[in-house]
Amino acid sequence: MNPIRLDSFDVFAAIVRCGGFRAAALERGVSSSALSQTINALEDALGIRLLNRSTRSVSPTEAGQRLLDRLSPALDDIQLAIREVDDLRDSPSGTIRINAPAPAVDHLLCPLVFGFMETYCDVKIEIISDAAVIDIVAQGFDAGVRFGQQLAQDMIAVPLGTSLRYAIVASPDYLLRHGAPQTPHELVGHECIKRRFPGGTLVTWRFVHEDVELEVKPAGRLTVSAVHNELQAALAGRGIAHVLDDYAKPHIRDGRLVELLPQWGANLPHWFLYYPSRRLPSAAMRAFLGYVKSYDWQASATT
Repeated sequence: MNPIRLDSFDVFAAIVRCGGFRAAALERGVSSSALSQTINALEDALGIRLLNRSTRSVSPTEAGQRLLDRLSPALDDIQLAIREVDDLRDSPSGTIRINAPAPAVDHLLCPLVFGFMETYCDVKIEIISDAAVIDIVAQGFDAGVRFGQQLAQDMIAVPLGTSLRYAIVASPDYLLRHGAPQTPHELVGHECIKRRFPGGTLVTWRFVHEDVELEVKPAGRLTVSAVHNELQAALAGRGIAHVLDDYAKPHIRDGRLVELLPQWGANLPHWFLYYPSRRLPSAAMRAFLGYVKSYDWQASATT
C-alpha cells in the first residue's frame, strides 16, 4: 500500500459532509481540483473507490461509507484535541464562517464583526450573504442567522438586535404623481415594487393596526430579488416599496423617501444567531458568542 497522508481522511470526510467538492473547497479555502487530486491519491493508495461522482452529486461508495463510519469518531477526537490546545493560547484564533440573509449582514453582522475583529486580532471571519434556508453543518458553517421560527430543533439560538419592523415607502415624486394610499387596501391601485424570495415565492406585505391584521399581495410591473434593488426603484420614483425600516430610515431623514401607513406597521421577531448544539464550538466561536451576548444593541440602534 502506498503511503497515505492523514489529512486525506479529513478531506474525504469534508467532501461527504458538504455533499460535493465545490462546497468542501469553499469551506477549506482551496480549489476543487486540489481536493480531487487528494481523493484520487487516497483511492489509489487504498486500491478502492471511495466516492461515486456525477455532474450533480457526490456520495460515498459502500467502502467509502464503511471507512467514514470508522473514521468519524477519530476525526472528532482530533478536532476536540486541537480545540483544547487552542484554548491554551493567549488569544483565540481560527476562522468563523457565518451564513446570513443580506439585511442581517448589512445592519447587524457587519457592525458587530468589525468591533469583534478589533478585539480579537487573530480571528478571521467569513460572512456569506444568502437568504436561502440551508443546513449550516453540511455546508461547513459555524453559525447562521435566521428568524427564530425557522431554526432546527438541534440548534442553539442567540438573539441579535432589536425587534424588526417593515416600512412602506415611496419617493415624493411618485406621491406627487399618484397620490398616497390611506389604507393598505388602496395599495391595489398603485405600482408596488415586488420582491421574490430565492425559493420563488413573492413577498407578501403584512399589516397590523390595533386588532386588525391584513395581508396584501402587491401588484406592479417591477419584480426584484434583492432589497437594495427594491429600495433603488423606490428612490427612482418607480413605485412603493416594502423594506425593513433600517434600510429606509436614512432616506426618510433626508427627504428622499416618505413613509406611508406608519400606523399599520407590523413588528417582527428578532434575528437569531444559531449554531449546532451537538458540536463543541471552537475557542474563536466561543469568544464571538460571548461578544454577541454582551453587545449593546439598543445603543447601536440609536447611532
